[in-house]
Amino acid sequence: MKVLILCTGNSCRSQMAHGFLQSFDHSLIVCSAGTKASGKLNLKAVEVMKEAGTDISHHTSDSVDKYLNDEWDYVITVCGGANESCPAFTGKVKHRLHIGFDDPSDAIGTPEFIQSEYIRVRDEIKKGFYEFYLKEIKGNG
Repeated sequence: MKVLILCTGNSCRSQMAHGFLQSFDHSLIVCSAGTKASGKLNLKAVEVMKEAGTDISHHTSDSVDKYLNDEWDYVITVCGGANESCPAFTGKVKHRLHIGFDDPSDAIGTPEFIQSEYIRVRDEIKKGFYEFYLKEIKGNG
């Protein structure tokens, strides 16, 4: 089973989703990419994922172009921007899904508030992708 998770920058939400989905089932082939990949991971995302027990520090931020010729069981977008760019995958994807999340890197305020936004979004991503995993991959939905 091959799953590609798409976002715009591939530095935060798609990376968290990638880390969680891989942690649920190590037999899955999970990749993440961005329509405008930043080339680096969001350090706050790495930090809050580590606090949740999932290390994504070894991930790379890759352009979606790297995966255009591959076949995917699922392509999942996690932000509005990438959702508009997905049709390029139509011929090589069995299932397209959109599971959207706020971008915690847009949070403005105190360091405590910003930290709380990363944690909130991280927890929403974990819940959303665990539900996807149970329903779509394990067939328990």
